[in-house]
Amino acid sequence: MKPVAIFLYELSGQSAEPFAVAGWDCYCIDIAHPADRSDGNVHFIRADARHWKPTKDMVQRCRFFAAFPPCDHLAVSGSRWFVGKGLHKLSESVELFAIAAEWAEFFEVPHLIENPVSTISTYWRKPDHTFNPSDYSQLAPSEHYTKKTCLWTGGGFIMPAVAPLPGAPQVNVIRDMAGKGKNRANARSVTPVGFMRAAFNANFAQAQRAAA
Repeated sequence: MKPVAIFLYELSGQSAEPFAVAGWDCYCIDIAHPADRSDGNVHFIRADARHWKPTKDMVQRCRFFAAFPPCDHLAVSGSRWFVGKGLHKLSESVELFAIAAEWAEFFEVPHLIENPVSTISTYWRKPDHTFNPSDYSQLAPSEHYTKKTCLWTGGGFIMPAVAPLPGAPQVNVIRDMAGKGKNRANARSVTPVGFMRAAFNANFAQAQRAAA
């Protein structure tokens, strides 16, 4: 049976790329998908995380779980607007993060939950790791920029060794990108594929080669 990787709050499907290339079935769950669809090994499921349930087959075959909870109301980069956001928006963001943590514990496989520097460190616990996309830009040269990202990990997840390109990276081009609204927010939230390639290699490449 093909292994399964599950990605919660994943709209672009980019984080699934190295797993899909390796032949895994990848499920990207996000309420913003217009409809359920498949693109090769990547299956997009339109669902609200608060009501989504994996199938029995997905649970049995799951070997990796990742979640990218919305950070709109948690990131400290937007702290100057916290007061105006209100408690409901804050509580919803914490709830979505908590759902990710509950599923991570349920699957009992290597997992990660990604967020920028955020207030989750105060509400829950400090992250296990941090990285910048430029730390893995040898695997994705277009990602030679900084954007400090936090990871809460478990289940035996191995943090990959860094592999940066030479030279100073660009300074947080994602934070400073032009545009407004949902499209900008979605673009800023896309997971660096270089890091995901490195994470796959560190955690599964050897087992993948042994099974081939």
